[in-house]
Amino acid sequence: MNPKWWKECVVYQIYPISFMDSNGDGRGDLRGIISRLDYLKDLGVDVIWICPIYKSPGHDNGYDISDYCDISKEFGTLDDFDHMLREIHSRGMKLMMDLVLNHTSHQHPWFIESRQSKDNPKRDFYIWRKGRNGGPPNNWESYFGGSVWEYDERTDEYYLHLYSRFQPDLNWENPAVIDKLHEMVAWWLKKGVDGFRFDAIAHIVKAEGLPDAQNPNGTKTVRAYEMFSNLEHVHTLLQNLNDQVLYFYDIMTVGETSGLGPEQALEYVGDGRRELNMTFQFEHMYLDAASAGSGKWDIVSWNLPELKKIMSGWQTVLHGRGWNANYLCNHDQPRAVSRFGDDIRYRVVSAKMLATFLHMLEGTPYMYQGEEIGMTNAAFQSIEDYRDVETLNYYEEQRNNGVPEEEIMKAIHKKSRDNARTPMQWDGGENAGFTTGSPWIRVNSNYVEVNASSAVKDPDSIYHYYKNLIALRKKHQVIVYGEYKLLLPLHTEIYAFTRTLEDKQLLIILNFFDRNPVFELPQEISPDGMELLISNYPQDKSEDLRQLTLRPYEARVYLKTVALA
Repeated sequence: MNPKWWKECVVYQIYPISFMDSNGDGRGDLRGIISRLDYLKDLGVDVIWICPIYKSPGHDNGYDISDYCDISKEFGTLDDFDHMLREIHSRGMKLMMDLVLNHTSHQHPWFIESRQSKDNPKRDFYIWRKGRNGGPPNNWESYFGGSVWEYDERTDEYYLHLYSRFQPDLNWENPAVIDKLHEMVAWWLKKGVDGFRFDAIAHIVKAEGLPDAQNPNGTKTVRAYEMFSNLEHVHTLLQNLNDQVLYFYDIMTVGETSGLGPEQALEYVGDGRRELNMTFQFEHMYLDAASAGSGKWDIVSWNLPELKKIMSGWQTVLHGRGWNANYLCNHDQPRAVSRFGDDIRYRVVSAKMLATFLHMLEGTPYMYQGEEIGMTNAAFQSIEDYRDVETLNYYEEQRNNGVPEEEIMKAIHKKSRDNARTPMQWDGGENAGFTTGSPWIRVNSNYVEVNASSAVKDPDSIYHYYKNLIALRKKHQVIVYGEYKLLLPLHTEIYAFTRTLEDKQLLIILNFFDRNPVFELPQEISPDGMELLISNYPQDKSEDLRQLTLRPYEARVYLKTVALA
């Protein structure tokens, strides 16, 4: 079982610019977070993960860091940070920082020096190359569209950026870069932070020689993910980081590692690997994309058997060998209830069903701000209301390709990262109680109906359902450590599975759609002695569990004691 505190915790992710504004400038800040800590403590969360709050020009909402050891003035000061950390710890909660080690801002002092001349001491802190044939050094495509290379006139060379041109990639082949980053990580740990989410960590190593990627379509740039994702040397670098810095602290770590399956994930999180505690996998995030390689904007309908296949693979392969980080939405993904539930007619019950699914899987559950009150996608009508650089680049690219406005906006309404970045809806007052000023991005128009104040007062709300799920996790070890077994793998509407730990067994039954399928209890499972732990509908205790007609988006969790083999 190998108990660890980070396996037993529940994590709540804060996107600070959108969480709570304390000074009326329209942007969330650290004092705003402090003012809402009691809300999070009451909910029952153990760890708060805060997206980047470092000094930054904000071209990618803080993921472009210009000073790793200072706080962006819009969020506050280092004194505010120290105050926040003390307040978090005083409530028995922990803090996980979001740290970007793959790239910096183009305004970081290292890069400012690096671009001064080819012989500058900081030149090799970044990846510079000469162009070829009047163009970029290779055909790799950025995650945000276009080439990964940006021409710099001063030195007549190109620098590499996997993300925006304002986010130059660090050169992890340079030992001086590694030393500086290790020193910085240790500096935060000495301040008392309790862990890190390592952004884009799978990309810190690039293919030797930076060769062209295969290009069957003959286009100028190619999605060359295999050239800069999960390469072997990443593991050596992470092991060195662990052995030299992380090992000396009792912390939790999770890496953002797209493009891998569970067997590959064990190379990061497997017992004895000395790398990371968990990784975020992305396979289920591509369920509604035509293909993982086609990009997230190419939207298709998703199906439940495929979700089962993906999640079951992660649950079974990592059991007893590694640990899962489970999530349904975050700052880069659409709202879960809009994507996998019904955010109109069945918003409340479908949000509760998805919460049950998330919290009953083996692994650490990660909640995103507003998920606990069922916040939905925003679907702004005008592109002028969007702020996300990825969304704006997509819109411009599609317009240039002659795609109709209506078609572009339909995709944006479903997949824009700004769906998750609208302000937290605290109450039904002006700007949802987020700010007394003008919010940096519009508030979702449904805030009068969907807000935390109303949810806390309503004992049947999504908020209280999450609170009950978290309390159950703390009470029953089988929810944390029980072994997962899938039932009905081909059923197109019902997702059912068991979790078993010693003589305790959970039965989880989830209806993922708005119809009324019949659940038939497998013969190997006896209904005798089953106790209903939680459900999102009132239950009739006289029902025959052998055959249940489920209501739309119904969720049930049963607990029983079983005979040991």
